[in-house]
Amino acid sequence: MPGTLMSRVGSAPISWGICEVPGWGAQLPVDRVLAEMASLELVATELGSVGYLPTDPDELTALLDRFGMQLTGGFNALVLHDDARTDEMLEQAAAGADLLAAAGAETFVTCAVSDPGHWQRMSLTEAGWQTMFDNLARVEEICRERGLVQAFHPHVDSLVETAPEMGRILDSTSVGFVLETGHMLIGGLDPLAFAVDHVDRVALVHLKDVNVHLIEPLNRDELTLMEAVQAGIFPSLGQGGAPIAEVVHALEGAGYDGRYVIEQDAALTDGLPADGEGPVRDVQSSVAYLQSIARAIDATLETHNKGEIPV
Repeated sequence: MPGTLMSRVGSAPISWGICEVPGWGAQLPVDRVLAEMASLELVATELGSVGYLPTDPDELTALLDRFGMQLTGGFNALVLHDDARTDEMLEQAAAGADLLAAAGAETFVTCAVSDPGHWQRMSLTEAGWQTMFDNLARVEEICRERGLVQAFHPHVDSLVETAPEMGRILDSTSVGFVLETGHMLIGGLDPLAFAVDHVDRVALVHLKDVNVHLIEPLNRDELTLMEAVQAGIFPSLGQGGAPIAEVVHALEGAGYDGRYVIEQDAALTDGLPADGEGPVRDVQSSVAYLQSIARAIDATLETHNKGEIPV
């Protein structure tokens, strides 16, 4: 999907605090979230929590069209490691892929979980890992048949959270990845190193900055992910410790031309904010930060094209 950097930037409902987890926070109305996305000139959104946006593709497309938005993809929490649940998982994956394809999306985001409704970390047997690898190939075929790109999403509390676990997926499959700057950093994998070393595996980029002071409490289980989000573990881009600018520069320099999704998980713990306030301000700050990165990239390219040596 060639185009300027900012023409490839979208967001997700979670950046507006939309999450199905009980107790997460107040939930903003759909029309307000989409209107605020559009006001920031974001071109696309992910599907977000199942049922927040319409699950009928025609209704979904009509709604997004009303706000001048596209659907970039959707998150699918799948049980990939359990042979006994493979048929059920494939039905779930096919249904999710059907919706995304019919609504014009590009990306099927896959996350490996113990159970879609109740995530628990667990150690997998070698047989469980092999089943996961095999099932990722099966999901890949489902996506290919529908014109979608599968992007594997490492995630806190999923079955692929840590750097060694991400390494197993890298080494044992050919699946594309979500370069997730936040969850990768929390899991102990340098997102910049991933961008440099594995650009050929990057199918989608989720941009998420991190308050690094909250990483250890989260990893020591002193905070749940919800509590960490409510405490502000994911600030606006450029205000945390993730190498956001460096990752974007590395990817653009290597020819990456896919989507970037601003996905700074938020939680509204003090009720609904006034119109024009709340998450839209945080995402606006993130957009401004990305615009500054885009200007720097353009200036570098202009200097290079003129044959000048930067000073």
